[in-house]
Amino acid sequence: MASNGRPIDARGWLFEVEDVDAGTETWLPIAGITTFTHAPGENEETADTTAFDSDGHYEQDVMQRGASLEIEGQYRIDKTTKAQDAGQAYVDHEWAQRLGVDSRNRVRWRHNTQTQWVVWDATVTPGEQGGGTNDKTSWSATVTRCGAPTTAEVTAP
Repeated sequence: MASNGRPIDARGWLFEVEDVDAGTETWLPIAGITTFTHAPGENEETADTTAFDSDGHYEQDVMQRGASLEIEGQYRIDKTTKAQDAGQAYVDHEWAQRLGVDSRNRVRWRHNTQTQWVVWDATVTPGEQGGGTNDKTSWSATVTRCGAPTTAEVTAP
């Protein structure tokens, strides 16, 4: 029996960062993304529970779950104002500059076919920027989840 399932386009993924200084809940789309990698097992820790009565078979318990999201793309600016894309600028100049308890921020992401956002409380590590003679300038960031993920319904703008 043939499956009716179809693969989804990678370009349909949406990524947003919350502007925690906006006063009201404000999400900034991050433009220019050309590739992403979701690593759902990042920072996982296990404890070996193998004992004599394991009969020679390995056993473990997961003691810590983690995840990360690497987003990469092109450094984007507004053609008229020359200002960096608001989502990228927030990551680079606001979030990535914070330390300690202030270093956490929320991000959300989903595919455009999905009706719920995945929401993470997270930290960010800014990525390298660069390019060659005939390249566009690159942009990237790695987001590391802190705590358990949550979800939120997609609402009309």
